[in-house]
Amino acid sequence: MDPQPSVGTYQAGTEPIAAHHENRVVGNSPSSRRYASSRSRTGLSRFSIDEDSAEFPVHHLGRENSVFSIESSGVLNSRRRYGSRGGDSEIFMTSQKEMNEDSSRLVHINDPKLTNDRFEFAGNEIRSSKYSVFTFLPRNLFEQFHRVAYIYFLVIAVLNQLPQLAVFGRTASVLPLLFVLFVTAVKDAYEDFRRHRSDKIENNRMARVLMGNRFESKRWKEIRVGEIIEVHANDSLPCDMVLLSTSDPTGVAYVQTINLDGESNLKTRYAKQETLSKMPEKEGMSGIIRCENPNRNIYGFQANMELDGKRISLGPSNIVLRGCELKNTRWAVGVVVYAGQETKAMLNSSGAPSKRSRLETHMNRETIMLSLFLIALCSIVSTLSGIWLRRHRSELDTAPFFRKLDFSKDDDGNVGPRNYNYYGIGMQIFFVFLMSVIVFQIMIPISLYISMELVRLGQAYFMIRDIKMYDEKSDSRFQCRALNINEDLGQIKYVFSDKTGTLTENKMEFQCASIRGVDYGGGIMESEEDDHLVQVNGQSSKPKMKVKTNQELRELLRSGKNTERRKHAEDFFIALAACNTIVPLTLESEKGVKLIDYQGESPDEQALVYAAAAHGYTLVERTSGYIVIDIHGNKQRFNVLGLHEFDSDRKRMSVIVGCPDNTVKLFVKGADSSMFGAIDKSTDLDVINATEAQLHGYSSLGLRTLVVAVRELNTSEFERWQSDYERASTALIGRGSLLRSVAANVESNLSLLGASAIEDKLQEGVPEAIESLRQAGIKVWVLTGDKQETAISIGYSSKLLTENMTQIIITSHSRQSCRKSLDDAKALFKKSTGNGMRQSSVGAQNFKPDPQTGLHPVPSVDDKTLIDGSFDYKKPLALIIDGTSLVYILESDMENELFELATKCSVVLCCRVAPLQKAGIVALIKNRTDDMTLAIGDGANDVSMIQMADVGIGICGQEGRQAVMASDFAMGQFRFLVPLLLVHGHWNYQRMGYMLLYNYYRNAVFVLVLFWYVLYTAYTLTTAVTEWSSMLYSIIYTSLPTVAVGIMDKDLSHNTLLKYPQLYGAGQRQESYNARLFWLTMVDTLWQSAVIFYMPYCTYRISTMDASLLGDLWTLAAVIVVNIHLAMDVMCWTWITHAVIWGSMVATCICVIIIDSIPELPGFWAIYHFSTYPSFWQNIALILVVAVMPRFVVKFIKQQFRPSDIQISREADKFLRWNRSSL
Repeated sequence: MDPQPSVGTYQAGTEPIAAHHENRVVGNSPSSRRYASSRSRTGLSRFSIDEDSAEFPVHHLGRENSVFSIESSGVLNSRRRYGSRGGDSEIFMTSQKEMNEDSSRLVHINDPKLTNDRFEFAGNEIRSSKYSVFTFLPRNLFEQFHRVAYIYFLVIAVLNQLPQLAVFGRTASVLPLLFVLFVTAVKDAYEDFRRHRSDKIENNRMARVLMGNRFESKRWKEIRVGEIIEVHANDSLPCDMVLLSTSDPTGVAYVQTINLDGESNLKTRYAKQETLSKMPEKEGMSGIIRCENPNRNIYGFQANMELDGKRISLGPSNIVLRGCELKNTRWAVGVVVYAGQETKAMLNSSGAPSKRSRLETHMNRETIMLSLFLIALCSIVSTLSGIWLRRHRSELDTAPFFRKLDFSKDDDGNVGPRNYNYYGIGMQIFFVFLMSVIVFQIMIPISLYISMELVRLGQAYFMIRDIKMYDEKSDSRFQCRALNINEDLGQIKYVFSDKTGTLTENKMEFQCASIRGVDYGGGIMESEEDDHLVQVNGQSSKPKMKVKTNQELRELLRSGKNTERRKHAEDFFIALAACNTIVPLTLESEKGVKLIDYQGESPDEQALVYAAAAHGYTLVERTSGYIVIDIHGNKQRFNVLGLHEFDSDRKRMSVIVGCPDNTVKLFVKGADSSMFGAIDKSTDLDVINATEAQLHGYSSLGLRTLVVAVRELNTSEFERWQSDYERASTALIGRGSLLRSVAANVESNLSLLGASAIEDKLQEGVPEAIESLRQAGIKVWVLTGDKQETAISIGYSSKLLTENMTQIIITSHSRQSCRKSLDDAKALFKKSTGNGMRQSSVGAQNFKPDPQTGLHPVPSVDDKTLIDGSFDYKKPLALIIDGTSLVYILESDMENELFELATKCSVVLCCRVAPLQKAGIVALIKNRTDDMTLAIGDGANDVSMIQMADVGIGICGQEGRQAVMASDFAMGQFRFLVPLLLVHGHWNYQRMGYMLLYNYYRNAVFVLVLFWYVLYTAYTLTTAVTEWSSMLYSIIYTSLPTVAVGIMDKDLSHNTLLKYPQLYGAGQRQESYNARLFWLTMVDTLWQSAVIFYMPYCTYRISTMDASLLGDLWTLAAVIVVNIHLAMDVMCWTWITHAVIWGSMVATCICVIIIDSIPELPGFWAIYHFSTYPSFWQNIALILVVAVMPRFVVKFIKQQFRPSDIQISREADKFLRWNRSSL
């Protein structure tokens, strides 16, 4: 039999009775808003004080404050509603000093003129664009010249303008730099034009602003601080404003913050009770808000409002931010406190920190080497020039390559010897050095930067289009948010992963519960017949999700028996339904029964509320002052008197509710590590011990656990809490710590109700992905806030931990024990590995499954490290360490000891770690090794870790998009990490490494050809190659092939790279780009340049061929050789590759013909004469064979006698393809 309704119970369609006030809206339109008297039937005033600490826990960034009001009479008639949020944040901590003129701003409500005339706050016009018409050219050039190479080429162009140094034509010397600057400027201008267009649309949107005694439309850009704004449902907020009133009688408003933090779940915000009855459009409104200065913390707000002689404290729950959308609320009215560029959304508009790839860092090293090589060549030429001048100083007047005197006619027609700008041998040596720099300038390739950007863009395109990294569940493709570190994906050595939402789905399913020491496990899924229908607004409704329930427990709750066992079970599920910030929303259903969807920021809370509903305790309504729970068909109202949300210090949350039987209860839920310390152990010790044992069993199954407790507060206890809270919430100094202290005081002497167990299932393909990463030589470390037992169990199910691993478990609670544990571990490890026999482990046990249950037993965790057993030193090691130990280690000189121990382990599992500890673990490896690190996570608590790692990856999961927005790459599932690293990472690294070496090679070949020629022209820097060919060589003649190969070449197929993860090690060993390859390439360059120069030189040194003819031959030979060199290394031919390689040779011939067809340029008609000589074509063919022959022989010998793994796999690929084609 269902229990009879008690006081405070109401039926559908009837008015709530007893402990609540009337608060009705008269009329629906904004102009007719009027609230009934806020007095109760007993004549007592309705009032409230709520305040949130502006300090917010780093690991809980996704949660907003929810504060509820209470309307009561009788024993509750003087009780107020309160809320607290604790937890300091090292990132978002606001000032705890008293706000003064310097640290705060004054906003006069409904008086923008007084507000802005005195303080000159920013207007609401935003500007995301970087340039204007007048600032574009100077600012864009300034930004581009941040690249040192551009400054180098600018200096070269300037030097060439001097008459004494003019080697090339003045126009030709400037064109390459102008081309690069122009292309980049056009790209930047187009991007900024789009930003201007977006800004114009945003600034000209319309909002309703109070003008006199009516709301009128006004452009967003004209809104000013202090004005009162009205926003309607589904409207975007034009600025940051403090809520004054809403369409909800209790002042609640629902907002969606997806444009701000990426979270789609609805957030609750509240207007203060003191402003709800105000009607500014009819009776006017004035007051002062003193708030903190603009800052980036979107989760914190600290302010006071002076209204009608009273000071009212304001917190994060009272402000709505620009970019949010009003949902499920007809209208809301607020006063602007931050506008335009000072809004929190605009202050947070900057992207993730910029990262540089490892190859780019090494490229700078090689660029410096090439610069030194260039200086050496110039020094050789200038020195030899000085020697030549001194040796031939008596012949300088008439020397053919150097003339000291000029015998030509001057401007007046006089003929006679005169000085020909000769400044002496010393200055001539200096001028020759500078001229050499100009002639050999392309040793540093100016086109390399553009080529790298194009290649990275093409690589990103193919990664985004990879269907194997498309997640159908979330309908999300791979996102490439940082284009400059694509190649780093091929060199990763360490992967740091979050657990919840990254390895697991973060879709929680309630599995079982322990209530007062009784384990209710083995539940079954509800059937359609078991659906518990409730009446919401006169319509039948049921929860959207089905949950496993225990039949015995359901029968107990439905029995209606007034027993202690049933009473405890009822309190347990009331706690699950009430102790949360879940908002129930009603959705349409096809079968006539509406669905109740529980919207919340925590998947754990959603699962618990669905579990309570499945057992007959359905949350059907939540307002700012009360909640309504349908208990087996009877709606009961619970007045929310206070709420202390979860924070990282307390690790629990609590709610104080006024129950229908006029009692006041404190419901608390939280982690067992914090809850058992607050539970009264003087009674029910057997229940506590039984619950602890059951929690241990749940954790061993990999379930997430929470402990639930209750405390009944008498009148004096509640009033003492009320007084303490009011004093803490109005404090201006140390408000956060005072609020946490108040919460800790009331959350004591609790009575244990039970514990819940929730399953967070592994994502699809996680075990296989971790195994592939391990085979690829990548060490996977998991950093989680879960319990040690839960983490270990997940470790086994994900194949992170294996049976043949020896575990080292360190859980210490003091600095001394941490040091002793690490010392013992290192000493035993060194001793054992030194004799090559067997070694003892510190905290090591081989976890073998129980033969009956199949579960992996977890050892007890003491304050010291366990030393037990022995193992073969060849077995892989797994280090398991908790956050408490890390507190002592990461803040002391023990970091190095932890580093030495952790790097010897194949797996590291960190439990109970805070967000900043995650970043500290990543920094431990990043700052002490040259190995590349990757961090992957899905929540706000992973942001610091993602930004600390060399590569950060965000998972598009259930915890919002903070991790995605802070990441370099984003994807839908952890398993996509395998194709990303093993396939695309390998390709990107191999392509980019080869492209860099090839760019250095092709430019050095051309420079050395010019260098050899200088040696035979009295070191006068005379060039046989035309200035236009010199400029076009690296821009047109040879640029496209390297870009095409950098984007499309594949040394191995997709399937082969996935089949043999060990091939990924080539990137870790830097096989595609290293100093050895660089110098070998330079040796090959020296040979090829010598062949290209000396073969025509030897052929035509005794002939009538002039320099222009030889210049064309050298140009064509150099272009053909470097392109054939590239073709020899191409491993995956496509029609595009064929087109760009052979097309570049054709384009070079066409350009040479065009240049030689211009009479004003030197070498006019040279190619037409030279091409008729058979020796011309014979020289090109012979040059090609002789130049590339050494490289061909070396490649052949290496592949035949010392092939690499990649070469072997490539040959196997070819063999398989040949077999398939022959069938």
